[in-house]
Amino acid sequence: MRSRRRILGLSYKDAGVDIAAGNALVEAIKPLAAATRRAGTVDDLGGFGALFDPKAAGFDDPILVAATDGVGTKLKLAFETGVFHTIGIDLVAMCVNDLVVQGAEPLFFLDYFATGGLEPATAEAVVAGIAAGCKQAGCALIGGETAEMPGLYAKGEFDLAGFSVGAMERGTAFPRADRPIEAGDAVIGIASDGVHSNGYSLVRKIVERSGLDLTDPAPFDGDQQLGAALLTPTRIYVRACLAIATHATVKGYAHITGGGLLENIPRVLADGLGAQLDGTAWQAPPVFAWLQREGEVDDTELARTFNCGIGMAVMVAADAAGAVVDALNDAGETAHLIGKITADPDQTVEITDLPAALAGRANG
Repeated sequence: MRSRRRILGLSYKDAGVDIAAGNALVEAIKPLAAATRRAGTVDDLGGFGALFDPKAAGFDDPILVAATDGVGTKLKLAFETGVFHTIGIDLVAMCVNDLVVQGAEPLFFLDYFATGGLEPATAEAVVAGIAAGCKQAGCALIGGETAEMPGLYAKGEFDLAGFSVGAMERGTAFPRADRPIEAGDAVIGIASDGVHSNGYSLVRKIVERSGLDLTDPAPFDGDQQLGAALLTPTRIYVRACLAIATHATVKGYAHITGGGLLENIPRVLADGLGAQLDGTAWQAPPVFAWLQREGEVDDTELARTFNCGIGMAVMVAADAAGAVVDALNDAGETAHLIGKITADPDQTVEITDLPAALAGRANG
């Protein structure tokens, strides 16, 4: 006769979910979220939902705008390097930059952090980055979700998603209907800080092909390790774009994300319009020349995968380009007149002399 062993009762922690650790994380991040409070914030973390009052934020007749995004495979570099304090900034940037191009002021942000097993120090570092990004964008971190799902993610790995809501007064959406983008308008480029958060599947492939370790000095920046240099966070353009949004000659914005310069600018153009950009007008961060050289990536592929040094494009009336460039530079950005809008039934973006931008041979 088969003997029977006593089976002890299992707990949720035995299954891989540590409720106490999750509660401790909430307490640890409450001060981080509190530091992002702004006008319109109603309550603190911990409720079943988060409240926000647009009228208290100063809006009379608000239209709400929502955006959601993630960090993509840039996360893999964070896992491999153990550097987690910047990817939260990326998460916020990918959402709020998409809000501001439509004319919306970001109001609040929520995050979703999903992992196979909660490592509180890692999660807190990520949320600290999210809070830092929210402070840069002027929006409040009012909630989020931490999900432990054992068996769904590899040990030490997690996924991130973000959700942000902004508002604008009715009738002020970009591209502006009352000042349509036309052939002959100027295109202003605002500099990126590096690769930002798109194209990292190709970046990782190029790193593998190079034979370099992520702890090696970056070939394009000897002051940093390669992994840390590639984790440079996405620049947040909210304050600068809002600062010029009321300028009567600003007609539209394009956030240069997946699809690069070639595919994002046409997203804000009417049918029959394209753009011509001059690569001698700006200097791209040196990471792009290294990626192109090491990966043997042709110019077209580079420009439709990466931002190539321009993280945001602004379409303005040609006679006001100089004034808008000055206003952006005064707001802390590096801006240049980089091209013009053209009549083009195919809505193409042509870049002349992109190698000049990659080589840092900008005019002036």
